Amino acid sequence: MKSTRKGLRDGDLFKDTYERLNCADCEKVLKKKNDPDEVFSVRVCPECGATFKELR
Repeated sequence: MKSTRKGLRDGDLFKDTYERLNCADCEKVLKKKNDPDEVFSVRVCPECGATFKELR
């Protein structure tokens, strides 16, 4: 699982005009899963299921 920063650098993610993270393949806005026991949250593409870590 890549981080969101690495995904932006590699071209797997992009930000739209409202600064939301989007999947480059599906062009869908990523959903956020927050696990209170973890230091990071997980961003998931609803279309293709790609996952990215995001530090809080």
